[in-house]
Amino acid sequence: MKDLPAELRPRERLLTEGPAALGVAELVAVLLRTGSRRRSALEVATELLCRHGSLERLAAASPAELGRTPGMGQVKALNLLAAFELGRRLRALPPTVRPTIRAPADVAALIMGDLRFRETEHFWVLLLNTKNEVLDRIEVSAGGLASSPVHPREVFKAAVRRGAAGLVLVHNHPSGDPTPSRADVALTVRLGRAGRVLGIPIIDHVVIGDGRYTSLREQGVAFD
Repeated sequence: MKDLPAELRPRERLLTEGPAALGVAELVAVLLRTGSRRRSALEVATELLCRHGSLERLAAASPAELGRTPGMGQVKALNLLAAFELGRRLRALPPTVRPTIRAPADVAALIMGDLRFRETEHFWVLLLNTKNEVLDRIEVSAGGLASSPVHPREVFKAAVRRGAAGLVLVHNHPSGDPTPSRADVALTVRLGRAGRVLGIPIIDHVVIGDGRYTSLREQGVAFD
């Protein structure tokens, strides 16, 4: 396979174009990694598929059956079997049930137990999809008793990477009083501006106290 142009090598194409651009034989060749002295990994992969007739039959083959193809050793056979088994287990996983944020109470119910008794401020971000389902929750910073420094870059980095449609900001007040401070309001406005530039709106900013919470949106803070 080293004799092939770089654009035709499966591994190089996987890196530059992504796995969806590769054919079945090319994906199998990537798993094999190497061929034999006389044949490339792509040629061995192609013969494997031809011998077994389909990808489904190849996935059901035993190590001994795989080993009948020239260029297939035990290690390569086990690599293929492991990959096929991972695929089967992935298909068998139940659908992911994600919590949905419809109101500040939903945020509090999700986060209160984690932040209620923290002795320092922790600033989290909930990443939402277009249905307001929580894709992930990210801890952006953890600070002292009265402050937790937050930079817009850190807030939106994970949101951009995950393709989030919106964010909910969450942080705790170790005093137990969830009344927003001036700094909380100023930070919310600042992050709201950054969100508008990036096209990722801030849905709310919820402050967690001791069994209580406050929504800055409900307090009339401008997010848009």
